[in-house]
Amino acid sequence: MYDLAVREQALRLLASGLSISEASRQTGVSRAAIKEWRDRPASDSLMTGTCPRCATIPHLPAPADTYAYLLGLYLGDGCISWVGDRAKRVWSLRIMCADSWPGLVGECVEAMRAIRPTNKVRVLQRQGCSEVNSYSKHWPHLFPQHGPGKKHERAITLMPWQQEIVATHPGRFVRGLMHADGYRGLNRVRRELPGGVRCYAYPRYLFRNESADILALCGAALDLLGVAWRHNKRNELSVARREAVEVLDRYVGPKY
Repeated sequence: MYDLAVREQALRLLASGLSISEASRQTGVSRAAIKEWRDRPASDSLMTGTCPRCATIPHLPAPADTYAYLLGLYLGDGCISWVGDRAKRVWSLRIMCADSWPGLVGECVEAMRAIRPTNKVRVLQRQGCSEVNSYSKHWPHLFPQHGPGKKHERAITLMPWQQEIVATHPGRFVRGLMHADGYRGLNRVRRELPGGVRCYAYPRYLFRNESADILALCGAALDLLGVAWRHNKRNELSVARREAVEVLDRYVGPKY
C-alpha cells in the first residue's frame, strides 16, 4: 500500500511529461499501480473519510497547517488516554491551556474541530487552567507519538508524513509549541559599567520542555524558519537576537 504522498509524486511526474515506466523507476511504484492512479483518480471519499490515516490510501490530515499547530500543542502540553470500556478503545485528546490566556483556549478548540470535525470538543475548567478535550478512536493514528509514560521518558520522533507537514508549515508547528510550553517577554539586564549602572531590556522567546527530543524538534523547525536560537539551559532554548525575534513574531507573537 502506498500513501498519498507517493501517489501524488507519481502523478506529478506523469504531468511533467514522463512515461509510466519512467515514473515507476523514479518512485519504485509498479507500473500497474501508476497506470491505475492515472486512469482512476482518487475519489473525494478517500479525502473526507473518518480518519485520513485509516483511508484505503492514507493521506495527510487537513488542513495541514492546522494539524501542524495542533501537533505542537500536543507535544508541548497534551496527552492521549483511553476512556470508557477498553474493548471500545475510545481515546481522549487532552490539552491544558492556561486561563491567563483565554485566546489560546479558543484557538485550541478550533484546531481540534478542524482536524476531527465530526467529534465534539469540550472545555473543562480545572484549577488555574482549562482542559480542552475531544474523544475519538483515531487520535493515536493522528498522533502516533502517543505511548505509555511521560513524553520525556521515551523517544519522541515524527513519522515521515508528519515531517512533511512540519517542513511545509514550520511556523504553525512552532506556534503550537510556543503556545503550549513557550514564553515571549522582556529580558531585563542590569550591568555595572565604569561609567555607571546600565539597565536595558529586550524581547525574547523561551521554550522549555523536559524532552530533549521535543526540544530538538523545536530547534529544527526554527532552523527551517531561519530563526537563530541557542540552549540557555538543559531543558530550555532561547530566541533572543533582534532579527530572530522579529521573524518569530510573524508566526507566534505574544500570547493573548
